[in-house]
Amino acid sequence: MVINKRVIRLVIFDMDGLMFGTERLAGMAWEFVLTENGYKFDNKLFEETIGLTGGKTGELYEKYYGSRFPYQKIVKEAGEVLNNMVEADGVPVKDGLYDLLDCLDNLKIKKALATSTARKRAEMLLGKADVINRFDCIVCGDEVMNGKPDPEIFLRTAEKSLESPCSCAVLEDSENGITAAFRAGMAPIMVPDIKDPGAEVAAMACRIFKNLDEVRMFFKQSAEEI
Repeated sequence: MVINKRVIRLVIFDMDGLMFGTERLAGMAWEFVLTENGYKFDNKLFEETIGLTGGKTGELYEKYYGSRFPYQKIVKEAGEVLNNMVEADGVPVKDGLYDLLDCLDNLKIKKALATSTARKRAEMLLGKADVINRFDCIVCGDEVMNGKPDPEIFLRTAEKSLESPCSCAVLEDSENGITAAFRAGMAPIMVPDIKDPGAEVAAMACRIFKNLDEVRMFFKQSAEEI
């Protein structure tokens, strides 16, 4: 498969917001828990945290609400609320995910997952969605020092997959993720979820699609053109 004159051997997936509609659930959980604890939910602040690791997210919340903001308490409670949502209704799998994974298998292109989410929660969601065994490599947010928009997680994923960055395409829904992929020297492909990209980030993406079905059709066409 060729994208922008690159031969792509590995496609790296983000998880929340790209594969699963969990970013919206997380927003609902954070709004509920913040309100219960006497804080006003700020949607713009929440959008800024999309794609970030827990440590960086905590820094932003403490900067916004003050140094006494009980981030660890809030994030724990929000995680519990989110888990209850998933237990009750299942993982909200994005339309086209399974077909896209099958397409890449048919094209014999490797697949990896690079998520800012900690491994325990990531494996829970992947298991419930029955896709945990569909990836050749999984790297999680608690396994890197620097979260997105730093490129570390994508570079680590390429290294573990024995592929060079220039042979990797990255599927992301967030501005932080697209920035990280661009800085890693990979081919960033965006499928926006909660927030459309600003002009600067849109310019970094080699393609922007509405959904995963469009991604699948693009990959299939790109492979046929070789």
